[in-house]
Amino acid sequence: MDFSSYQTAFRNIIENPAPPAPYDNPDYLGYVKLNWSRQQRWLKTGVISEPLQTTMRNIHEEQRWIIITEPWCGDAAHIVPFLEKIAALNPRITTTYQLRDSPPFLIRQYLTNGSKSIPKLIVRNNEGTDLFTWGPRPAGCQLVYDDLKATNAGFEQMKTALQKWYNTDKGVSLQEELLAAIEGAASQAV
Repeated sequence: MDFSSYQTAFRNIIENPAPPAPYDNPDYLGYVKLNWSRQQRWLKTGVISEPLQTTMRNIHEEQRWIIITEPWCGDAAHIVPFLEKIAALNPRITTTYQLRDSPPFLIRQYLTNGSKSIPKLIVRNNEGTDLFTWGPRPAGCQLVYDDLKATNAGFEQMKTALQKWYNTDKGVSLQEELLAAIEGAASQAV
């Protein structure tokens, strides 16, 4: 599905008086509503750095960016808007969205330390070869997550700490990591 279809699917969950599982669970539905707000905020306020804008404009080969996500994913609410905004800088790049928990289950080929962590970005060239993958979260955020997990932090504490990290970072770390990955893929192609 394209980004518009993903947005529609997201909105349909929120507006459905009897949403399907897992959104029939009030906690999951609450996550989706919160994530919708976060995603819309980043779509409006997220700023793409000049170096990344320049690099994106200099991509001369077609690319397909596959983003594996789910509306319930808190990390995705902060990352997906930036991925879409970045890809939109170059008409040679198309984005497609796949839900982690629905066929064709592409996530099974892109596990992170054995887990189906999302969001996951797969960047492919026109021949279908993977140029690089990225995800599920920026390295700095992953450190916060790992530290909290090591101390057996509760879900609410973890959720609050990650939200604070994303709000403070404002997409900068994601952009720096993507810039390095895009430049690395370009240098390997030469």
